[in-house]
Amino acid sequence: MAKINVLVVEDEAEIQQLVSYNLIKAGLNVTCADSGEEALERLRAEKIDCVLLDLMLPGISGIEVCKAMRRGEGNVNRGIPVIMLTAKGEEEDIVAGLDCGADDYITKPFSPKVLIARIKAVVKRVIADRKTSEESRQTVIVIDGLAIDKGRHEVHLHGAEILLTTTEFSILSLLAEKTGWVFTRQQIIDYVRGYDFLITPRAVDVQIFGLRKKLGEYGRVIETVRGIGYRFRSTLDEA
Repeated sequence: MAKINVLVVEDEAEIQQLVSYNLIKAGLNVTCADSGEEALERLRAEKIDCVLLDLMLPGISGIEVCKAMRRGEGNVNRGIPVIMLTAKGEEEDIVAGLDCGADDYITKPFSPKVLIARIKAVVKRVIADRKTSEESRQTVIVIDGLAIDKGRHEVHLHGAEILLTTTEFSILSLLAEKTGWVFTRQQIIDYVRGYDFLITPRAVDVQIFGLRKKLGEYGRVIETVRGIGYRFRSTLDEA
């Protein structure tokens, strides 16, 4: 992993210096800001991978800075992870910070080792999420005249868009990804709703009925396997 660029937003000089010293010692790049206004300027001008943000700042508070970041004000990257660095340990303060979009928090006094571990963990998670998102955007299933774009959540049949519900889209994607495979109703439920979601097999039949109806003649490629579940045939001619 390349060096992590951390923006330390802290108005108390001693704490700012202490944090910066430990981060630099650990091999991280550090930029400092004394106020919320300066923090937003730095975010617009520099490539920052993580923000250590004090909750109590002169002028714009840490909460407002975080909200501005999540709104993408001034073309700031909304996805930059934020770790709240605060002397306040009250539950409501922590909740307020997380509610405004912070990814994590750490209270003063803190362990430098714990702080560095938190930074690396949150940056690693963001990178992994970004990679997954990019892979998802690139995933398009094409079968004959059917195109399923999982990233855009769009389905086109012979060039015409088919509007599906979230559940219908998930079921179609599951079946089309493995043409010929038979999926039980329970497997479909687990994929669409999660293992702990209570839904009857009959509800799956209803979703399949609606999906077939929207696909028109092409809907026949979704076959019922009696006593088991459903499968997707590769072509309409075989259905």
